[in-house]
Amino acid sequence: MAGTIHRSVCPYDCPDACGLLVEVEDGRVVSVKGDPEHPFTRGILCAKMQHYERTVHSPRRLTEPLLRCGPKGSGRFRPIGWDEAIERIAEQWRTIIATSGAEAILPYSYAGTMGVLQRNALIPFFNRMGASRLERGICTPAKDEGWRAVMGDTPAPAPDRVLDSDLVILWSSNAAATNLHFLQLVKQAKKQGARVWMIDLYRNASSGVADEVFCVRPGSDGALALGLMHLLARDGLCSEVFLREKVQGFAELRASVLPDYSPERVSRLTGLAPQRLEQMAHAFAAAKAPFISLGGGLAHYSNSAMTVRSIVVLPALTGAWERGGGCFVGTSTGAALPMEKITGPELLQGQPRSINMSRLGDALTRLDDPPVKSLYISHSNPAVVAPDQNRVLAGLSREDLFCVVHERFLTDSARYADILLPATSSLEYGDLFRSYGSYCVQRTFPVIPPVGKSKSNREVIRLLAAAMDYREDIFYRDDEELIAELLAESNDWWAGVDRQALQEGRPVVLSPPRAGRFHTPSGKIEILNPRLRDPLPCYLEPYRDELPLQLVTAPALKTLNSTFFEREELRELQMFIRVHPAEAERRGLADGQPVVVWNKQGEVDFALRLDERVPPGLAVAEGVWWREFAPGERTVNALTSQRLTDLGGGSTFYDNRVDIRGG
Repeated sequence: MAGTIHRSVCPYDCPDACGLLVEVEDGRVVSVKGDPEHPFTRGILCAKMQHYERTVHSPRRLTEPLLRCGPKGSGRFRPIGWDEAIERIAEQWRTIIATSGAEAILPYSYAGTMGVLQRNALIPFFNRMGASRLERGICTPAKDEGWRAVMGDTPAPAPDRVLDSDLVILWSSNAAATNLHFLQLVKQAKKQGARVWMIDLYRNASSGVADEVFCVRPGSDGALALGLMHLLARDGLCSEVFLREKVQGFAELRASVLPDYSPERVSRLTGLAPQRLEQMAHAFAAAKAPFISLGGGLAHYSNSAMTVRSIVVLPALTGAWERGGGCFVGTSTGAALPMEKITGPELLQGQPRSINMSRLGDALTRLDDPPVKSLYISHSNPAVVAPDQNRVLAGLSREDLFCVVHERFLTDSARYADILLPATSSLEYGDLFRSYGSYCVQRTFPVIPPVGKSKSNREVIRLLAAAMDYREDIFYRDDEELIAELLAESNDWWAGVDRQALQEGRPVVLSPPRAGRFHTPSGKIEILNPRLRDPLPCYLEPYRDELPLQLVTAPALKTLNSTFFEREELRELQMFIRVHPAEAERRGLADGQPVVVWNKQGEVDFALRLDERVPPGLAVAEGVWWREFAPGERTVNALTSQRLTDLGGGSTFYDNRVDIRGG
C-alpha cells in the first residue's frame, strides 16, 4: 500500500527550519525528504535529516515513564505508569515549596525543539509556580546585543539579498555545518560573479567556496573590523553623503577611536600582515554591495557583543546598505506573533531569582539561599552541552537533588534523572515554526501517533498543572486553538501573506516592516550609542591565560550540538582533537594516538588528528559528544568555563585555553 505524504518542518536548532515531506505507512514514518516548494530550503536537506525516520523510530527511543533504581548517573531505571510519575513529581515539588520555597525549583530547557508552542511550554507553568527563572542565553545573545547596539530593532535583510552582492564575507560562519541553504545562495552569487571571503579561525568545511581565506587569531575579529575602518577613513574610501545623512557618530569614531587601529597594531592583534589588511580595505571599498554574514562562533568570547557591534558598523562606512549590501546576523520574527499568549508573563509570582543556564554548574553546587533542590530538564542535555561539565555533573550527582528529565533518548542528562519521562518527536505533535535564518513561517500537524507512551511538552505540563492544582486556562487550552489564535494576529509583518496556505501547513514568508528603514531611536545607524556604557565601538581583549592552545569547540557536519548521536551512521569513528602538525611535533605526539587535553577546568581524552588547515596555536574539537561514545569519562565541555560574554549573558565556549599531552 502506498504511503501518504505530509508536510512538516525540521524542529532543530538550525537557522534554516527546512521544509519536509514525510511519507507515512501504517502509522510509521518510512521516509523524509526535502520539500521542493519551500521558498528558502527548496528541497535540500542536510545529512542529519535525510533519514529522520531513523531518529523517530530509533530502537533507543524511550517509550514509557521510568523511575531510578540505581545510583545517579548509572542509567538504571524501572518502568512506572504516567499517573504514578506525575503524582511523585507533584508530591516532591509540594514538599520543596513548603520547606524551601518555589525558588528551590529550577526548569532547564533550550532548543531541542524550535516549535513556538512546545519550546515555550514550560515558561507559564514555572511562572505560575514562582520557580527560579532560567536565563536561556547559552547560544548567541551577544550577537543580538551587538546588532541592537547599532541597528536597534531594524529587521535584518532577507538572506537572498546576498544575490545582489559582488563581495560576500562569511565571517565566523561555517555555513556548510550550520547554514546550508544560505551557502547555496552564496554559491549562486559566486556563479553570478561575486567574490567570496572567509574570515575564521581555521579552514573549515566551508572554505572550499571561498576565493580568499583570512585566518585570524581567536577573539581578534573586532580589531580587524576597526582596522579596516581605520584604513577606509585614512584613504578617503568612505561614503561621506551616506554617513552624513544615515549614520550617527562617525565623526566621533574617526576622531577618538580609529587612530588607535593602525595596520601595524591590527596586524599584531589579528596575525594578518599589514599589506593584506590594506588589500582587504580597498577591495571592500571597491565592492558595490559587500554583504557580511556573521556566524555564531565569534559570539562565544568574553568580548563578543563589542566585536559584533564593530563588524555591524563596517558596511555603514561605505554606504553598502544603499546598494544592496549590508550585514546579516539572523532574523527575528518575535514581533510578528503575540508570544505573551503562550508564555504567560502575567502568571509570574513575585520576583524570583534568575539563573543563567551557562552557570548551571554553580547553581547546582553552591549552597545559595535556597539551594536548588529540584531540576526539571526538557529538550536540552546540560550534562554535556553546559559549560564546566565537571561542576555540572557534580551537581547532577547530588542525592538530595530531585531531577526530572523529559527526553526521547537516554542522554547523559537522562541518566541522572530520578524520574524519566518519554518525549514525542516533532512528527507526533502539531506546532508553529519560525526560522532565524529566513523569514519563513510554517505550521505543522501530527503525522503519526505518539511512539509508545511518549507525550509532548504541552501534554506533560497539562498533567503537572492539574496535579499542582493550577487552574489557569493557558495550561488546558487545545494546541490547535492556541496556534489559530497566534495566527489571527494582524500587523505589518503579515502584509501579503497567504494565510490560507499557512493554515494548511504550507510555508509562507513574512514581510518585515521597512517603514523608517533604520529602527533606532535616532532613525539612523548608531555608531555612537549614548545609552551604552561604551558609547563607541572599541576593541576589548579576549580572555587569556598561560596555556598555549586556544580551544575551539566547533560545529560538526553530521551532528548538532549533542543531537543525533543516537544514530551510528552520523557519529565519527572517534572523538578527535585537531591540531597543526607543528604542535604535535613540539610535544612528541603522533597522528591518531590517544591524548589528554587539559586545563584548570578538567581533562578530556581524545584521539589526535593532525590537520594542516588548523593554524598553530589552536586545538579544534568538533561536535558535543555523548560520554557513552567518548574515549574517556568526559567530553569537550569539561574544558570550558562558566564565564559570560560582555553583554547578553552568553556562553564563552571559544574563550578557553588548553594544552595536550600523550594519553
